[in-house]
Amino acid sequence: MDGRWGNTLGILYVVSTPIGNLEDITLRALSTLQEVNLIAAEDTRRTRKLLTHYEIKTPLTSYFEHNEQKKSEYLLSLLKEGERIALVSDAGTPGISDPGYRLISKAIANHISVVPVPGVSSVTAALSVSGLATHSFLFKGFIPPKKGKRRTLFNEIKDENVTVVLYESTRRLMASLGDLLDICGDRRIVIAREMTKVFEEVMRGRISELIAQLKDKNIKGEITVMLEGSQDDKKIRKNEQLHDNDYTG
Repeated sequence: MDGRWGNTLGILYVVSTPIGNLEDITLRALSTLQEVNLIAAEDTRRTRKLLTHYEIKTPLTSYFEHNEQKKSEYLLSLLKEGERIALVSDAGTPGISDPGYRLISKAIANHISVVPVPGVSSVTAALSVSGLATHSFLFKGFIPPKKGKRRTLFNEIKDENVTVVLYESTRRLMASLGDLLDICGDRRIVIAREMTKVFEEVMRGRISELIAQLKDKNIKGEITVMLEGSQDDKKIRKNEQLHDNDYTG
């Protein structure tokens, strides 16, 4: 799996799993899930479907937002005893707007090896097909559900001159688009829905155009929103110069 068998402490593997299509899993992730002693999963029912699909019989334990503090201590005790544990979220990469931070931090503080087993992430999957600038971007995670905090966030990002990536629920999408239009102006935006799944959809246009397009739609699924950076000429020229320097050395 990884060749770190000389360590008397265990190893925590941070394993990326598919965000939809079960074929989007790496060979290394499969072998890791097969060989560890235990898999700590955000949703054991969802992870069990993945394991069953690939005939992996490794034991599962739950590790989610509301038991993260208590369960971290239990998992840490197993790692100290030499167990090898794989940490997985519902989909994508643990710790990226998903549970994982506490356990990873505790493992590092206790000198336990933390090994990434990289793979798919909604952020990079959506950005790769957005058509927006991707040489630099800002990921802000989930948009706050309450209007006041949501508008505060949008005021914070309105002058960013790089693409901003956000997660949003389908229930609040239209409200967020309205606030984005009001605060950031009618700039380009890309909405990715149900990435890698059967009903995958990528919608591109101005904020006002997508508001009109989605107004009478019953929107379902997981949403990633990508907002074009500020078009302030001075900031754009500075950012482009920095980007060119990356290639010219």
